[in-house]
Amino acid sequence: MSSIGRLVETWMASGREEEIREVVLDISANRITLLDVVKALGEYLTSEEDNLRSKGVEFLSLVLKECPPEKLNRQSIRVLTTFYCGKLDDTETIIPALKGLNTITARGVSEDAASIVQAYVDPSTLRSLITKSSSKQPIYSFDNLMARNRDALKQLGKSFLSGYSVLAEGEKDPRNLLVAFAIARVILIEFDISEHIERDTLQTMSICFPVYGSALARVSARKLWNAIKLEADSLTEEEALKTTRALVQTIYAQEEDAIESDDDVQGLARDVCEECIHILREPEKNQAKSAIKVLCAFMSTTPSVSRFTLSHAVPHFVKLFMNPDEVSNRSPILLLLADLVAAARDSMPSEVTDSTLVPMLPYKDEVLGLVSVGLKAANSRISAISLLRGLVTTKRLLSDEELGFIVHSTTEIFLDEDCGNDDFSDSAILEVLSTISQTAPQHLENQTLPSLFSALPEHAPCRDAPLERIKLWRLLLALKTLCVHPRLFEILVIRLTTKVELICLPSSMHDVNEDVEPDAAYAHSLLKTIADTLSVKIDAGHPDIEKYIDRLVPGLYNLFFFSALHLKQAIATDHRLVRVAGDIITSITQNVPPQRQDIFIRASLDVCLSGNVQGFAEGLQKFPADTALRLFDPSTSTSERNLLALLTAGVVTAHKEVLPLPPSLDKLLNDLLSWSILQSDHYLQRESAWHFISSVLNKHADTATAFLTHKIEDFWPKFIADTGLSTEQRRLALQAWAWISKALAVQKHASLTSFTDKLFELFADHDVSWDAAKVLGEIASTDQILTKRNHAVIKACDHPLSIRAGAKDPCKTPHEQTAYLVALTSLIKSSPKTAYAHQMEYLMPLLLRGLELPDYNIRADIIETLLAAAQGDASDHDLITEHAPALATYMLKNSLVQDMPSMLNNASRLVQRVRITALQYLNVLPRVVRYDVLHPSKSTVLRELAKVLDDPKRSVRKEAVDTRQVFIAAIDLFTLLIPI
Repeated sequence: MSSIGRLVETWMASGREEEIREVVLDISANRITLLDVVKALGEYLTSEEDNLRSKGVEFLSLVLKECPPEKLNRQSIRVLTTFYCGKLDDTETIIPALKGLNTITARGVSEDAASIVQAYVDPSTLRSLITKSSSKQPIYSFDNLMARNRDALKQLGKSFLSGYSVLAEGEKDPRNLLVAFAIARVILIEFDISEHIERDTLQTMSICFPVYGSALARVSARKLWNAIKLEADSLTEEEALKTTRALVQTIYAQEEDAIESDDDVQGLARDVCEECIHILREPEKNQAKSAIKVLCAFMSTTPSVSRFTLSHAVPHFVKLFMNPDEVSNRSPILLLLADLVAAARDSMPSEVTDSTLVPMLPYKDEVLGLVSVGLKAANSRISAISLLRGLVTTKRLLSDEELGFIVHSTTEIFLDEDCGNDDFSDSAILEVLSTISQTAPQHLENQTLPSLFSALPEHAPCRDAPLERIKLWRLLLALKTLCVHPRLFEILVIRLTTKVELICLPSSMHDVNEDVEPDAAYAHSLLKTIADTLSVKIDAGHPDIEKYIDRLVPGLYNLFFFSALHLKQAIATDHRLVRVAGDIITSITQNVPPQRQDIFIRASLDVCLSGNVQGFAEGLQKFPADTALRLFDPSTSTSERNLLALLTAGVVTAHKEVLPLPPSLDKLLNDLLSWSILQSDHYLQRESAWHFISSVLNKHADTATAFLTHKIEDFWPKFIADTGLSTEQRRLALQAWAWISKALAVQKHASLTSFTDKLFELFADHDVSWDAAKVLGEIASTDQILTKRNHAVIKACDHPLSIRAGAKDPCKTPHEQTAYLVALTSLIKSSPKTAYAHQMEYLMPLLLRGLELPDYNIRADIIETLLAAAQGDASDHDLITEHAPALATYMLKNSLVQDMPSMLNNASRLVQRVRITALQYLNVLPRVVRYDVLHPSKSTVLRELAKVLDDPKRSVRKEAVDTRQVFIAAIDLFTLLIPI
């Protein structure tokens, strides 16, 4: 062990000053350097134990304090500054890090002053400083910076002043106060604090007026208003409006009972209101926006001032709107009025029992008249809808008949093809109708929905009819948005399922076109509309969902089972329709109570075991008596096998107490497992079988000992380890193994290790080693089956990275090392950053190796992992700097299309993802790595990026342009800094 190592260990145990002095003497005598000290402290600086990590930084700061100034060059100061600023993010090392920064600032830094201050005023650092009551060190550092680097602090401007104010606020230590007052004096004299003075003054006035009462407010009202109104459109506008509101409220609150009419409102409120209305005579001007904000602020002062404001402003807008000379300004007029209506709505109490208390009630007829006119003109329609939105969201303002009128008008506009509606106007109209549907669904039921349903075509648009398809998508979007209310959703289900049945079950086979793709796409869109609306209802917690276990689910089973078992070339046998129908079944059964779910699950399992569909898939289509689903029969058609997806869709949502214990289902699970590997002919079938097995096993893993033992002792050697099977079958078996392991992983079952250890046995197998390695990442990844919504048994899951050792193990063959590397990258992609962030120093070389793997999916995952690290904590930047030249080289290689020709035709989208993420990483690199480190690579980077500018994909070219500009800007900045 070196002398510095012994000194460090001794100090860690004793904390004596003698070791510090001896280290400093060695540095002074050139026997060791600061770099040697850092190396000796390596394990302590990165220790997971808080106490050791804190003492490591403390030792370095103490040595730095006593170290002769001439032993610190510019480069070492910059590195130490970056290190200490990074340690400010760690609550355990913040105190010793501040001591180190205080030493650095006392010795006079220049180019690093800004970064030090930025680190101090970071919100997370400020919270830690305040929590630990450790403001002494930063205040002294600020004093040093103020004395030696004042210009750098001035350039920071607002961020420095705001951060320092938070830091110094509440300081009580007399020693610190003396320093803080000295800093404050310099700030007041030499810094621009005008904005802070204005904001603080306004905040003080808004607080003081209610305290000191109306007498003070009334005396100073006119002068204050003349000063406050100058703040319109400034950075302090919000505070100015808040102060105006407090001023008016203070003056008129005591006079509220004495004010009986508008004539009784005198003084400031009347003057300001008249002044604003005078400005509003020109609604198209920018000043009008400021004037309406003042009137909106008046709405939340006192009832009398609110009434007075509306009684003058609303008639003014109505008169102005009707003026023939102001036709061109109708849109801004309606927008200004919409702001006032919204302010009046927001000023109301949360519960309004009497409609006479609604401020806008006296003016609603005139305003509705403006809306009616504004909706008819294209240039004022959006503004009219904005005004309408304020009206319909005001409680107890509109009568039922008026809501019906609004529904009728807006529905007409939405369906009128001559109105020239766009996405923005459609969204605004649907928002108004959706708001009304929550309280008055009968109007949409009687007026809107019939029109929308009748506009739906009977048959799908042809392939060469894009405009018709756009119209169809627009109608379905409207239905999905408006039919969330239980009453309307029921109508949606009835109408859309009827239309799906008409498309999928035509009256005669002659009605089925040879090209069934358009009809299949149409049916899919209809079912997807139901599925999407269900998702919205689930998020809103609607209680009516469970009733569709009887009203919708049997009909879906009837349609799809009958089509698969008794029709040829049936549209409903399309696997995409089967999948979306399964999504609907899953959404409904998730929200069914266990008692009702028990009946459904038993029936579903009976179909799986016996094949009997009678009584299960009841509906319009009647099954012959001998109808049966022979799932495991080798002669069964693809469409019949796909039906497993619909059965699985319900089973995966079962509560634990509803499912039978595994011993009773072992035969079914084993049959499904072997069937998914040997007989299935579509990924939907295999995926459904694996989801079925995984869900059942997850909920009853504790009683599935026999099943799990059979998998280890029989399934593994027969289907995975046996090299006599085809590679494809072994890969499918590994996917099944992954889902069995996931069922155990999410609940941290004791048997998991037995299953994952088996995968390492395949790392020497040249056929499936990579597949086995990727399975480890799949086990750790999240999915949509084993979730809380599906009532899965879930416990906090660990994400160990213990497999990393094999990637460098010299005892392993190169092929095995590569498999370990694939496993590592797959696991990192599936793990949270906190699981591997502390090991990035070890992982970085392995990740760089992974960028040469021929699997472009792995490459993209690695680059995204590296990108997340670069965009994250500053503590990772030193590691990135260390590997910057290699990172630049690898990213350039992965951004060039000519370096990936073999995959370009088969997986162009995947290869495009690699190129884009590589360019994004290059874009970030100059922001986190010093330019002097990147300088040797600059000519290569710019030359290679020029080639990427000719990439065949526009998205790649765009990233290349942005990245090249970043590098050029970094070069220009470095050139400017050289003379300094």
